[in-house]
Amino acid sequence: MKLAIIAEYDPNFEPHVHTDAAIVHAASALGLDVQSEWISSVDAHITTLSEFNAIWLAPGSPYQNLSRTLDAIRFAREQNVATLGTCGGYQHMVIEFARNVAGIRDAQHAEYDPYASRLIVSQLTCSLVGREMEIVLSPGSKTSAAYKAHAVTERYYCNFGVNPDFVEQISSAGFKVVGRDADGACRVMELSHHRFFVGTLFVPQARSRPDRPHPLITAFLLAAEQSQRRVSSQ
Repeated sequence: MKLAIIAEYDPNFEPHVHTDAAIVHAASALGLDVQSEWISSVDAHITTLSEFNAIWLAPGSPYQNLSRTLDAIRFAREQNVATLGTCGGYQHMVIEFARNVAGIRDAQHAEYDPYASRLIVSQLTCSLVGREMEIVLSPGSKTSAAYKAHAVTERYYCNFGVNPDFVEQISSAGFKVVGRDADGACRVMELSHHRFFVGTLFVPQARSRPDRPHPLITAFLLAAEQSQRRVSSQ
């Protein structure tokens, strides 16, 4: 199985190291041969991504090429490609959905243009870098099913999040809020009708261990593997 990881890879950036390790942990638990490849946003062409069974939008924004990143996310969403976005990757999933589905054509991320009129992703009033917090998950969601729980604790590395003023509009358009923190802030979103299209503001890979692969990442790889198996049998 081929997995594309979109981000500007930095071996000194802890979430990127955790990402590689978490894939190994989950793949081993599932008995899968997962070939993962880091792809810069500059090189995230649709023709390239069509060769992969799954796409992970990794932390580490701003990406070098916003346009290609959003095109890649749209491709994954429309083509039912298993997709996971964590931290900055999730934030870009929200921007893409806001622009192309929710009708907010000028949706913007504060890292790219802090003075934009429609900041769908804005700077948090308090940094979450290094913090661990509890998230309550919606029963019946793919995310809750992956965890087999309705409340989990996860670690963050972010300074930006979905602007509360637009959460309801985006959720009503289909990218549903399925995880909130103790203050009710949006922390997990997913498309219920998609094979796997889940975004988390936290970084689940940070809590993955060889003997305890992260359940959300395991579910992500399993969704991609099941898709690959169906295609192979046709």
